[in-house]
Amino acid sequence: MSSFKDTVKKLRNLEAEKLSLLTEIEELKRMADNKAAALENEVAALRDEVKSLKTLMGQEEKSQPSGKRLQEETEISAKELVEKTLDASNKLGNQVFASSPFSQYFDDWLGNLRQIVSDFEANSPVKADEQFVKDRSQIFLDVESALTQKRLEESNLSEDAKALADNNQLLSESDREYAEKRKELNFRKDAEVERITNKIHKLEEAAAGQEAKKIKTFDYKSREEYNSARKKAAEKLDQTKEDLKSTKNELEVAKQSFIVELEILDDNYEKKKHEITERNEILHGELEKLETDTSIDARQAACNALANAVNSLIQRTR
Repeated sequence: MSSFKDTVKKLRNLEAEKLSLLTEIEELKRMADNKAAALENEVAALRDEVKSLKTLMGQEEKSQPSGKRLQEETEISAKELVEKTLDASNKLGNQVFASSPFSQYFDDWLGNLRQIVSDFEANSPVKADEQFVKDRSQIFLDVESALTQKRLEESNLSEDAKALADNNQLLSESDREYAEKRKELNFRKDAEVERITNKIHKLEEAAAGQEAKKIKTFDYKSREEYNSARKKAAEKLDQTKEDLKSTKNELEVAKQSFIVELEILDDNYEKKKHEITERNEILHGELEKLETDTSIDARQAACNALANAVNSLIQRTR
């Protein structure tokens, strides 16, 4: 009887244990189903994400160039920038300033050149290397030095203009002084010639009178007195003739002296006039620069040098 009860009890325990196991199995199955559903949802979400990524990647492949295409576009961009830079530099190099003084435009021109270089360096896909920086610095040093010299030359031109005015005044004074000296010399010559000529006339009259004068023997007491008188008269006539000859020589010497003095005066005047005129021609030539922009050569050289520096930079980076 006791053993039957134990068996029934064991059976009940087994049934309860079986029920518990079935309940646990059902719970595990439910959990597994939930887990599977969650995994399926996650897989679906991943599939959608993958699909979206593929779509996005496909669009990017269409919108973004390949490496080769990117390189080509970069090269085109660099080429366009270089062309733009060189065009701006060329226009700046050929710029003609409106009017003198041309130095009033120098600072603005240099500022424009610096802006061209700055824009190129800021936008270029190619980094400016040490050689380009060196070339660029030398270009600005050279053109600034040249324009400083042109500025100095231009300031000197105003002094040349004053010197030209002074020279013209000196030429007028020289003409007036020459005319006055020539007039004075002719006056002295005429006065001296007249004085000597009058002296000659008097001597000629004296000689003629002495020649015509007759010495009579009865005017003298003796032959000796007569001979002595004739001798004295002859000597006086000879002296008068000698004085006349000497005075005529004096006239010729005076005339010749005035001719020489006049030639010296003329030579000095012509020499001085030539020096002043020659200086005026030089000053006129210098002053013509006031109407000519002589800085264009230096400015063109700077822009050409900049173009070479830009092209060399691009060549070195290829």
